[in-house]
Amino acid sequence: MCRPAVASRRQKKPASAGFFFCAAAAPVIHSPQGVPGARVWLGGPMAVSEGSSIVDACDGAARPHSRRRRCTVAAVAVAGWLAAAALYAQAPADEPTVKVPYVPTPWPVVKAMLDLGQVGERDFLIDLGSGDGRVVIEAARTRGARGIGVELDPDLVRLSSDEAKRLGVAARAQFSRQDLFETDLTPATVITMYLLPHINMALRPRLASELRPGTRIVSHDFGMGDWQADAQVKIPVPEKSYGPPYSTLYLWVVPAFVNGIWEGRYGETGQYRLDLRQQFQRVSGTLTIAGRSAKIEATPIAGDRLAFSAVLDGAGGVRARHAFDGRSQAGELVGTWTVTALGAAVTAPVTVPARAVRAESARKP
Repeated sequence: MCRPAVASRRQKKPASAGFFFCAAAAPVIHSPQGVPGARVWLGGPMAVSEGSSIVDACDGAARPHSRRRRCTVAAVAVAGWLAAAALYAQAPADEPTVKVPYVPTPWPVVKAMLDLGQVGERDFLIDLGSGDGRVVIEAARTRGARGIGVELDPDLVRLSSDEAKRLGVAARAQFSRQDLFETDLTPATVITMYLLPHINMALRPRLASELRPGTRIVSHDFGMGDWQADAQVKIPVPEKSYGPPYSTLYLWVVPAFVNGIWEGRYGETGQYRLDLRQQFQRVSGTLTIAGRSAKIEATPIAGDRLAFSAVLDGAGGVRARHAFDGRSQAGELVGTWTVTALGAAVTAPVTVPARAVRAESARKP
């Protein structure tokens, strides 16, 4: 579901309230922590900020003043957001939320999201802003997965629970009325969401730091800034009610945290020092052996899996490629170390066990 307003209004808000709309529907009101400025989102989504006219943001990126596509907004929609602003200003301070309209995720997109996340019977899926519950219910019904949908609208929670019972999957598909910013995400092996860019960005620190390595995150239509997706697919949706006639799906696999300095051994006598610098799944750094250092070449971290190599000069001037392939497990790097001599003195590669412990770490990305 497109859920621009899924956090409780009981949380602390910046001085300016944020107003979000979805698919030219009735008003959706939300102001998550850490989201600067006040904006009104209309249509697919459109943006209006103080002192500006309605500007085009139909490309769905986190650029509310983009003019790449032209959109028209009927006078009734403008009247709607003005009414929403008045409603928000007059609402009691202790009211948990304004009733949130939603845009159902098209059924072909539901299936594609589950396919992209490789959802199976061993998975526990959390859908953030679950609307009528279709993502969680389909995961249970067609994939045998367990899951929970997080939703603030009590009518939608009730509707979702009733549908899960009707389809015989209530034991595996459950729904809870709660604030997604306060939801415990740690049980998830898969997170699905159809939110807006600012909310994705407000959630990103928790997604990157609290989820277990290997957890899959699937987002409908919106990315997460400079956390580049590991995969991206485009699904034709001719019946889509806003924007272009397709949906873009993004997949991230949560990487292990390997940033910092590691000290390890390979084989019986080899020793090394590894200085890693990590930004989400991207990693760079330096390998030092016997006082000689070289920059590593590393593939993106895939869950808990890490692989890198570096070419260093050895004894007698013989150059060799050192390559590690392994996993981050319980605070250690465990895997294999392969040494391949280069140049005239070519010999068969030698592969031995390798293990490293963290000597010094830095803050998580």
